[in-house]
Amino acid sequence: MTLLDSMKKQVTPQTMTTNRNRVEHVTFASLPTSVEELEALPEASLDSAFKTAALCIAVLCNWEKDANATWEMLDYLKGPENVNEREKAFIKDRLAGKSYKTLSFFQGATPENGYTPDTPYTIAVSENPYSFEEENWAFLYVTSGGADSPRPIKLRRKPSTNQWFVNEIQCLADIRIPTEQDPWA
Repeated sequence: MTLLDSMKKQVTPQTMTTNRNRVEHVTFASLPTSVEELEALPEASLDSAFKTAALCIAVLCNWEKDANATWEMLDYLKGPENVNEREKAFIKDRLAGKSYKTLSFFQGATPENGYTPDTPYTIAVSENPYSFEEENWAFLYVTSGGADSPRPIKLRRKPSTNQWFVNEIQCLADIRIPTEQDPWA
């Protein structure tokens, strides 16, 4: 049997349909600007990894307006840990002068419209067959209107409360710049 034949036997129509990626859409009427506003959102129960991932993006949209409030909100989303100095430097490096980057994860935001999302703000958070491979850990994905592939957010579940917390924000790689800023557009 050739390698190709063995691969054909492993991937059947049945396994392809059972490994579909689930996508959850989370909608916000407005984006939080303080811990109090964050805690008032129904998603702040953190009972779903999908909700926590969506909240992470919503919180990061506040960074250029008020970094200190953003750190406080991220501390809430990180649970028993706080945002450390390395993480703050990473976020600052990735978002400085690029406020469009976090808005790009919401529906309707594209390079052509300067990454202006539709309102209410809706974000699609997806999983893949490997997202929940390790117990109490998850890699979920958000899609940017300026990127070709979904970007990960690593989450960790606290078994005693069954809440999901942000562990690593890995979705902030560069994207296409807004068309109005692109000299080659």
